[in-house]
Amino acid sequence: MEMAKKTPGRPPHIPSVTDRRIVELLASKGVRQSEICYVLGISGKTLRLRYGAELRRGASKLECALVLRLHALAGGNGPIALKAITFMLKAKFGWSKFAPPPPR
Repeated sequence: MEMAKKTPGRPPHIPSVTDRRIVELLASKGVRQSEICYVLGISGKTLRLRYGAELRRGASKLECALVLRLHALAGGNGPIALKAITFMLKAKFGWSKFAPPPPR
């Protein structure tokens, strides 16, 4: 009786178009990479190696959606708009209440 030769390790993961769409969609909704790995049944290293572009694109879509929402909040009236404007000025332009006032 002959024994079949086995190759070491798992077979290589080959991404499908559907898998790529799933990764991008989940990344754009803010799902953690560990959860995306669980859905696809792959390791984190394989996810970052095979789906790096989709992860970056999904993260960019999420960031853009959050910025648009923040802009919409800042355009309103009331205390929430004031907080949104203050946050944006601090985050994007380095404003701080502790910084010295500009020279006159």
